[in-house]
Amino acid sequence: MRTPFFNKKALAFFQLAFLGLLISLPSMHSGNAQAQDKWPSRPITMIVPFPPGGVADTVGRPIAEALSRQLGEPVIIENRAGAGGGVGMAAASKAKPDGYTILMTLSSISIIPEADKILGKEVSYRTNQFAPIARFTADPTVLVVKADSPWKSYAEFVAGMKKNPGKYNFGSSGNYGTMHIPMEMIKLNDQFEMAHIPYTGAGPAIVALLGGQVDAIATGPASIIQQIKAGKVRALAHWGDGRLASLPEVPSLKELGEKIEFAQWSGLFVPKDTPAPIVEKLRLASKAAVNDEKVKTILEGAGSPIQYLDAPEFQKYWDADAKKMSDIVKKIGKVE
Repeated sequence: MRTPFFNKKALAFFQLAFLGLLISLPSMHSGNAQAQDKWPSRPITMIVPFPPGGVADTVGRPIAEALSRQLGEPVIIENRAGAGGGVGMAAASKAKPDGYTILMTLSSISIIPEADKILGKEVSYRTNQFAPIARFTADPTVLVVKADSPWKSYAEFVAGMKKNPGKYNFGSSGNYGTMHIPMEMIKLNDQFEMAHIPYTGAGPAIVALLGGQVDAIATGPASIIQQIKAGKVRALAHWGDGRLASLPEVPSLKELGEKIEFAQWSGLFVPKDTPAPIVEKLRLASKAAVNDEKVKTILEGAGSPIQYLDAPEFQKYWDADAKKMSDIVKKIGKVE
């Protein structure tokens, strides 16, 4: 008589084992939910993809402190510069989506993937790898020249460039970055030549301007307003609409008859698959941060007042801005 492959004892064992697996599945799911409920339980890294001294860093530091107070765990700034912000943004796009790596960046997040395509490079990240949390500021860049430069107005600046094609240069935070794009916009619009010298961020570009290595830069008010007020540099125009509260004497390009606008906004992002409960906690903490009096005082003093958008509104704004930036990059074309 043949022995069955499964005897009764073996069958009972497998039935019990299968039942145990079924019972364990909800508890495993519950454990994952509990981990999200306990978030954060350790320090959070905020990647700022630029060196200290630029707009993202200027905005990121008070926001990080406020988020630390709201979340009960330290939010630690990690400046990861390079490639106009591309190095840090690529690193953030590949980070584990667990809420312990967040990204504070500028509008260049929309520019770099398109620039990589124009240059024939492998795209370092895609914008759909990120989920927006909040926009904090949205400032027009300001055209700044050395204090001892011969140009007292934007008209004089353009005339000087046309009279001496290629003689003068401007610094930026890197190719296709938020300091480079606005300068290319006015070069195209007013048909003049000017050499481009890319640096690793706004901070080094500003140092180069102060040291006389470059003749002009376009940067956000937060990173240059103290030098303007101290008389170390001269602001000629800005890329906004109307006068800025922090620089009321500086005309906008639109006011001067130029049909050009550009906003260097700052915003907080997480990797796309970050769990919804963590995203919600970050949204609430960000909303509380922009209402923090210390944050308001610091950013207003830096000439970069809060212009907050919560995630849904920020997503719509970002989509429209990304389309605009993509079109501009295509128009500028390949630059070395």
